[in-house]
Amino acid sequence: MINKDLKEPARTSCQSTTHHPLPITHYPLPITHYRFPISKTMKSRLVAIALGSNLGDSQTTVKTALDLLNQHPQIQVKSCSSWYQTPPIGPPQPDYINGCAILEVQLQPEHLLEILLAVENQLGRVRREPWGPRTLDLDVLLFDNLVWETPTLKIPHPRMRERGFVLVPLAEIAPNWVDPVTQKTILQLLETVSCSGIQKL
Repeated sequence: MINKDLKEPARTSCQSTTHHPLPITHYPLPITHYRFPISKTMKSRLVAIALGSNLGDSQTTVKTALDLLNQHPQIQVKSCSSWYQTPPIGPPQPDYINGCAILEVQLQPEHLLEILLAVENQLGRVRREPWGPRTLDLDVLLFDNLVWETPTLKIPHPRMRERGFVLVPLAEIAPNWVDPVTQKTILQLLETVSCSGIQKL
């Protein structure tokens, strides 16, 4: 079950043009190149994604990522959370900037993943070590009420329920979205995790 209120943006900060987008030089093809077939029976789906960055100008990076996604003809950014400074998990590294967004898509999950990876690459993501610092991290958290598992993608995100830096911003824009595995709302899941060190910017 998905909160009906998600059809209207909870915030409009993701649509702001006050930031200066990063130069797009790392990936050879524009995001709009990644177009996929739309069948007559395909319906628009609501998707929750997480965004994170702790290298470079992180706030500009995550905002630019949303701008790029919104340019794709099969994706519309419906709402986004505030941005949060959060402590890292893993080896010593800078704090993260984290947030979440709700997208309306006309895509299959694996096609959305391909676009998210292209945005990461376009904005300079280099995968050097697990849990290491990164220019940009984009994760699919929820895809309507779908439960999906392939070698490359699991929905809902398997570690979403234990991460305060995901649940805090997600609860801001989708508190009543129900996790199809646990049947708990995002707000209920948030009550079970630590939010220590998470600061709203």
